[in-house]
Amino acid sequence: MTTSTLLARTRQVVGDAQALAEGTRIAPMVAALAARIDEPLRVAIAGRVKAGKSTLLNALVGQDLAATDAGECTRIVTWFRNGPAYRVLLFPNDGPPAQLPFPESGSLASIDLAGHAPEVVSRMVVDWPSRRLQAMTLIDTPGIGSINEEISARSRVLLTPEGPRGSGADAVVYLMRHMHTDDVDFLEAFHDTEGQGRPVNTIGVLARADEVGHSRPDALESAARIADRYAADPRVRRLCHTVVPVAGLLASCGATLLQSEYSVLVRLAALPAEAREGLLLTTDRFISAEAGGVEPAARLALVRRLGLFGVRSAVELIQAGEAADASALAVHLQRLSGITTLHEMLTTRFAARADVLKARTAIQALESLFVGSPPPPDLRRRFDELVAGAHELTELRLIDALREDPTLLPGDDGSAERLLGSYGDDPRTRLGLDATADVVKVRETALSTLARWQREAEDPLATRPTATAARILVRTCEGMLV
Repeated sequence: MTTSTLLARTRQVVGDAQALAEGTRIAPMVAALAARIDEPLRVAIAGRVKAGKSTLLNALVGQDLAATDAGECTRIVTWFRNGPAYRVLLFPNDGPPAQLPFPESGSLASIDLAGHAPEVVSRMVVDWPSRRLQAMTLIDTPGIGSINEEISARSRVLLTPEGPRGSGADAVVYLMRHMHTDDVDFLEAFHDTEGQGRPVNTIGVLARADEVGHSRPDALESAARIADRYAADPRVRRLCHTVVPVAGLLASCGATLLQSEYSVLVRLAALPAEAREGLLLTTDRFISAEAGGVEPAARLALVRRLGLFGVRSAVELIQAGEAADASALAVHLQRLSGITTLHEMLTTRFAARADVLKARTAIQALESLFVGSPPPPDLRRRFDELVAGAHELTELRLIDALREDPTLLPGDDGSAERLLGSYGDDPRTRLGLDATADVVKVRETALSTLARWQREAEDPLATRPTATAARILVRTCEGMLV
């Protein structure tokens, strides 16, 4: 069964449930579920207070939309979705939504909530015409660990709700700076929401990677080592697919770099070496020290946008002749920041399997609905057939099981998780082949992989769980060959 068939069958069952629910108390919930199936994938950006969530979101969208200060908007769950026009809708806890004037600055930092206190706002929805938002809707969430528990609770309610509505997000990008107890607790809560928070749909980000070790020149290398260590930690491994380091300021500025900012950096690069190096020793010195030709106000604005590590890196790139103009520098900053790697993961591991993740969300929400409102036997039978025949969901469950118990497949080198689609859904990726491998090579590799897992499934010494897991991998191989 292909991914599109799974979603189509899920859509049909949800449609049948919607027709039966008409006029009942669950009708609004089923209608919302039916509409959600045809929406883009929902990806929430979550993390502790001041982890850099809004900065990362701006980098992903390529526009300074989300408020990055401590203003009121950072206390409200805010959705950013692709739309035909620029629009902001505010949804109060009670009452109809209200359309707000779109800020002239283009940033929510300057938005007027029209007299609504953040405490009475359920969410804001920002429509922004953007190619980057076509595949997924991004959700900016208030930070957990806030002094105001009510603010933190909004993120928990969105991602780990009780009842038939299921999680408000299909996948999560979770930002961390250090592995804090709150981080583990939050991820475990998302993980324990039935079927929602699993390793396959959670990516960890070591945020503000440029600030590691007080923004030393080797900050990003150190951050990469820390991220690898977190990703290998058994506590994190069973909660996150992986952990990647990202310097949010570099990524955001790289996406929105202005010519005026590039001009200031060129002037800094032209300073005498001794004066320039003295300026770049510390943030305080960079802001306040005397420097001919580069006024303190311009330096303050620049360090707020790039951080001291980013300013140093940009100046070095200009001096080396690798950033002859603002566009070239922007490309280098994006590459340095790690945002390109995160983009690739969002594309290959979230967007590419969006149909499976959305179908799973719908199936689990229906199952919760059926607990309180048992469906007619015919609908129940079709629902059970859908679940039983969905090999994609079986693959996701096996990925989860392998994360929980790495000994489930003795001797496996990680190729089983790859074969299940954990690193991308393309057959070449699943089989560990180069993207240029031809069809003959793909088929040969699929046949040899099939034979391997058939031997494992038929091994008389294999435990029942191991044999069951191997049979799932056999079916995966057979599906690729068909």
